[in-house]
Amino acid sequence: MTWKTYPGQHGLVRTLIAPVLAAALLAASGPAAAHDQHTGGIQAAPNAAEKADFDIVHAKVTVAGNVATFHMAVSGKAGDSRPAATGQLAGAEVFAYVWPTGLDASAVGFDQGAGILSLAVTAHPDFDDTPLFDENGDGDTANDGDLWHSHWVVLGPDEACGAGALKVLDIPEGATPNLPKTWPGLPILIDSPGWQPLLSGESVDVKVPFAPGQDLTGIAYDGVTSGLRVNANVHAPLLCVTDVFDAASGDLSLPGRIGQ
Repeated sequence: MTWKTYPGQHGLVRTLIAPVLAAALLAASGPAAAHDQHTGGIQAAPNAAEKADFDIVHAKVTVAGNVATFHMAVSGKAGDSRPAATGQLAGAEVFAYVWPTGLDASAVGFDQGAGILSLAVTAHPDFDDTPLFDENGDGDTANDGDLWHSHWVVLGPDEACGAGALKVLDIPEGATPNLPKTWPGLPILIDSPGWQPLLSGESVDVKVPFAPGQDLTGIAYDGVTSGLRVNANVHAPLLCVTDVFDAASGDLSLPGRIGQ
């Protein structure tokens, strides 16, 4: 795996997301403040107006050896809420803890400059997008989307999702983009690498291996909690970001720097 930064990526995130959502996020997040149990990274004050399990108080990405740890803490119990099942894919909801990054999408196997590469921890009871893994251990790899699991996703804008809204980028019919080896077969830029997230108390943590000797120091990141929905037509767009519950920075400016 090759990790590399993309000079335009940080600016792309701000250009696409911040103007649309900044006002709502600033109102929701409140002023920054240190959180006693989580040091470094991006700090935010708890906000009683937010649902506690999506109210971010801390986000951080650290590196030890060849493993990066993506960490997020909320003011309530992490993972306490999951979407209600609808019984069908069209209109299905997804809840997510997301780390938008300044990494180029090619770092994990997508095309260079494809969009905003983000690590996501998601739950969605109406479909399973980790066909290589049996998260609930029952012998069926296709029935455990309601359990929290990890993805790389590539985000970008699409007016079909709403004015200024983002989506997980679709793969046009007939296109042959570069895709990770653990791409789950959906017609979107998503990877299902199988890194098991740990949700414990107020914290969400995911350990992500990378190639020895690769330097992630200084790469930008943020922390976001969000809701997504499968579009009624189930493709083009397939998966839209419909809600941003909270952002660690308050304005999605990606102020965090790995290792700093």
